[in-house]
Amino acid sequence: MWQALIFDVDGTLADTEHAHLVAFNHAFAQEGLDWHWDEALYTQLLEISGGKERIRHYWQQRHSDIKDIDGAGLPDTIDRLHLLKTAAYEQAVNDGLVRLRPGVLRLMDEATQAGLRLAIATTTSPVNIAALLRRAIGSDWRSHFVAIGDASTAPLKKPHPQVYLQMLEALKLPASECLAFEDSSNGLQAAWAAGLRTLITPNTFTAHHDFSRALRVVPDLSAVHLAHLQAWYQEPISSIPPFSKP
Repeated sequence: MWQALIFDVDGTLADTEHAHLVAFNHAFAQEGLDWHWDEALYTQLLEISGGKERIRHYWQQRHSDIKDIDGAGLPDTIDRLHLLKTAAYEQAVNDGLVRLRPGVLRLMDEATQAGLRLAIATTTSPVNIAALLRRAIGSDWRSHFVAIGDASTAPLKKPHPQVYLQMLEALKLPASECLAFEDSSNGLQAAWAAGLRTLITPNTFTAHHDFSRALRVVPDLSAVHLAHLQAWYQEPISSIPPFSKP
C-alpha cells in the first residue's frame, strides 16, 4: 500500500514557467543586458534544471566572449541575476499571476484525509516555494508537508535523483510505497532513478518531452482522485530499476 505523495513544484503544482521567463528577462533588463529569452529559447533552456544553472548555460553557449560584467566575475553576476529574478518572480506570485493547477489542492486534501503523507521534491529555491504555497494554502502551508527537498538541500539537480532519495529517507519509506508527481522528462528521470512510479501532468513547455516511463500522463489533476491513483498504482511495472549510486 502506498503511503505518501511526493510533488514537484514548478510546472507540476502550478504553471510557473511563464512567470519565471518574465522574471529572468526582467533581471537581465535590470542589469542592463540586452539578453532576451523568448518562449522557444526558454523551452530549450528548461532542459537544464535550476535557475542559476540555466543562466550559466546560456551565458557559456551564447555569450562565451563576455568574461566579466561591471567588474564582477561570472559566479557573482549569476548570483546577482538570480536574486533579481527571484524577487521579480515572488512579486508576480504575490500579485496573483501564478496559481495552482486544477485539482492540486483537492487531491492534497483527499490524500491528507486518507492518512497519506505529503512531501515536496523540487530543484527550485525555498523562497519560490514559500511564495507560491503561502498564497495558495496560507501562512501554515509548511505544516501540510512532512518533508521538503529543494535547491538548498539537493545541489545535484534533476535528472539526478538526489532530492527524491532525500525525501524517501525523510519519509522513512521505500520507493514502492510512494507516488511522485512531475511535469518534465528531467523530473521523470529523477523519480525513475529513485525507483518511484510517477504521474505526469505536462504543460506548454514540456508537452514534447518523452514520458514513456510514466505511470500515467494526464492533462492535469482535475479529474484524478485517490481511487484512480490506487488503481493505476497497482498495475505492474517490472522495469523500474533499483537506484545505484554512481
